[in-house]
Amino acid sequence: MKVNKYYGAAISAFIIWGFIPFPLKALADYPSSQILYFRILVSVLTLIVVSLLTRRQQWKETKALFKGHAPKEKRKFLAFTLLGGLLLTVNWLAFIYVVNHVDIQTGSFSYLLCPILTAVLGFLILKEHLRVNQWLSVALSLMSCLLVGTDSLTNLLFSLLIASSYAFYLITQRLLKDYDKIVLLTLQLLLAFCIIGPSYSWFVGAEDVPITGHFVRQIVLLSWVFTVIPLFLNLYALKEIKSATIGILMYLNPIINFTMAFVYFNEVTSTQKVIAYAVIFLSVILYNLPIGKKKAAEA
Repeated sequence: MKVNKYYGAAISAFIIWGFIPFPLKALADYPSSQILYFRILVSVLTLIVVSLLTRRQQWKETKALFKGHAPKEKRKFLAFTLLGGLLLTVNWLAFIYVVNHVDIQTGSFSYLLCPILTAVLGFLILKEHLRVNQWLSVALSLMSCLLVGTDSLTNLLFSLLIASSYAFYLITQRLLKDYDKIVLLTLQLLLAFCIIGPSYSWFVGAEDVPITGHFVRQIVLLSWVFTVIPLFLNLYALKEIKSATIGILMYLNPIINFTMAFVYFNEVTSTQKVIAYAVIFLSVILYNLPIGKKKAAEA
């Protein structure tokens, strides 16, 4: 029952994220930058309140850990925390724009591609080992990108921007693995908002749309239900479930996105895209096969 509870939390988080196009589409008349601005604002205020109520000890531990580091490690913490906030900002902005102004399929493809791209970056930057089947999976992923590129170069570039920004974000998280993730996220979003917050007119631009009750309700829904709650569920699940298992469950998100694109939002696609998505899906299965992996106890 204990393990089922953690699996339930992980599955719930990715199912919630899978339906994120709904609040974004409800805000399609607003510029992406305005949606992002208020999503970050509401999310960071929520996280600060949650931190004050439930995570004071983690903040104290983070402060003590930071103070105990050498100057070089302190600079690394500050640099990667700021970089993480900027990468998350770019990722959210690109995803919001793609869902509302390109198509949901492109966003879905991005998050199918992201874990494999993260593995490649882990190999290049963190010197993490990749098995033979995982390298074959990388090759299949490149093939799927070529197929998407021949159908629409713009869509491919958007997919790569979303996937690479989040993949690099995950790498910064691994480099700061000793710190509490909620504390880190709060600091990252706070730093990001400190950059964009004072310059609303510049960041949103002339496309600024008057704020209505509908906008506020959807932003609160987006920030609470589709950002903070699934984040807590995901972190809760990681207490007892291996990160590799979480990585497999994460594919629920783009699969639901992709399904909603056709079933509810009536998007159309091309033969090349269908083949590309089939190839990337096969690469995901191949990547997660336990070929050459030492047997370990299941989570």
